[in-house]
Amino acid sequence: MQFDGFTENDFQTFHIDGLDERMAAIQSRIQPKFKMIGEALTSDLSSMIGTEMFLHIAKHARRTVNPPQDTWLAIANNKRGYKKHPHFQVGLFDDHAFLWLAYIYELPGKSEIAEKFLNHMAEIQEKVPGDFVISMDHMKKDAVTLKEIDLKKTLERFRDVKKAEFLIGRHIAADDPIVQDGDKFISLARDTFETLIPIYKLGYA
Repeated sequence: MQFDGFTENDFQTFHIDGLDERMAAIQSRIQPKFKMIGEALTSDLSSMIGTEMFLHIAKHARRTVNPPQDTWLAIANNKRGYKKHPHFQVGLFDDHAFLWLAYIYELPGKSEIAEKFLNHMAEIQEKVPGDFVISMDHMKKDAVTLKEIDLKKTLERFRDVKKAEFLIGRHIAADDPIVQDGDKFISLARDTFETLIPIYKLGYA
């Protein structure tokens, strides 16, 4: 099987009412595609980083009432889980796909990583294109471009606020032709993650 891209139907999944109904659509429409994308990217990331990486597909197991507004795959250097580790994400909301290097609130040592990033801010700004976007909450859609955001303030908040997160990467609109082309989408994801690997490594330095 080959990943042929995401369709309008995939994005419409997030308009299905009911937790069970939406989860059934996520499992049948989106997760098989995540498996194909994830297998390709996990292998690439393992080679590029020089560490074995593992694929995780979000199960949304904690949800009992509200259906998920988005869904994702995560690639981390831990076989058992990803939330407590820096990880790469590919996912969908109803109006865009996202490609993230993600540091979410469950990560131990968050403040130390933030401090490292603050000390290497110039390097981050030099290595990451200005049109990449940053989010401070993986549950929300909004993100701000690197060239527009106050990076120092953002990283200080990430360091000091327990629930603050740091996600950096790309948003691709649902109607962008790249999203509908499997090869081009995987290629964009690969390029995005390769650009972010120096940041990923910085967190471990």
